[in-house]
Amino acid sequence: MSQAVPPSWKDLGKSSSDLLLKDYPIQGTSLEVKTLTPSNVAFKVAGIKDDKSGAIAGDIEGKYTDFKNGLTFTQAWTTSNLLRTQLELENQIAKGLKLDLATTLNPAKSSKSAILTAIYKQPSLHTRATVDLFKGPTFTADTVVGRDGFLVGAEASYDVLSGAITRYAGAVGFSAPEYAITLHGLGNLSTFAASYYHKVSKDVEAGAKAVYDTKSTTGGVSLEVGAKTYLDNAAFVKAKINNAGVLALGYTQALRPGVKASFGLAVDTTRLNEPAAGQAAHKVGASFTFNA
Repeated sequence: MSQAVPPSWKDLGKSSSDLLLKDYPIQGTSLEVKTLTPSNVAFKVAGIKDDKSGAIAGDIEGKYTDFKNGLTFTQAWTTSNLLRTQLELENQIAKGLKLDLATTLNPAKSSKSAILTAIYKQPSLHTRATVDLFKGPTFTADTVVGRDGFLVGAEASYDVLSGAITRYAGAVGFSAPEYAITLHGLGNLSTFAASYYHKVSKDVEAGAKAVYDTKSTTGGVSLEVGAKTYLDNAAFVKAKINNAGVLALGYTQALRPGVKASFGLAVDTTRLNEPAAGQAAHKVGASFTFNA
């Protein structure tokens, strides 16, 4: 049975990335509350306190969805006084075609941005074309194609004023229900990343990622491995370690339907004997999510 291709070439290897990056709230304490009204208006309030700086950042977001006409309107306001607006129109002009206009405005700094995106998706194809209207303008296109589990994706950016390709990257991979392998070529093919994901059983997952930067002055390959195991239907633990000696642990518990708590800890094992290392070497955090 054929599998739908991911929405972006960057999402090749997403299973491994999610395993190694998600559910480790080690930067501070965060809170997220989501609600949905009967008229299809969703509200989200989120905030995080950075343990290192003590700064608190947050945003409030409202999203209206008109399912009948394929229209979604989103408005957000952040504590840094940034206004974000997004308008999406899907499957109205043509089946599989989605138009997306995302804008930002910072009144205090008189800065603004507007990005127009056209997305076309089919079971074995997902392609996007993006224009940054105020920067360049810059035109970016990316495509992912897949067949029988094999995936190929690429991205390129073109600066209209300079008439030059400013960025390009690509990825190849193979995805199956139990495992996935991916190779990315990033930064104009100057950095290469290989990832592996394996669903060992219904309760255990494992993954690894290796990154080699050809421009790095230190040389060598950075490596990170991790695992996830479900304790029961409502809780799981995660652990990962990299070649720099940083060990991270995560624990997530569903307290009740719509309420989730996550706790994270990161320890630099090479500095365990340094009493004064403190937050510079070790991190701890928590995340709470309420979804009504």
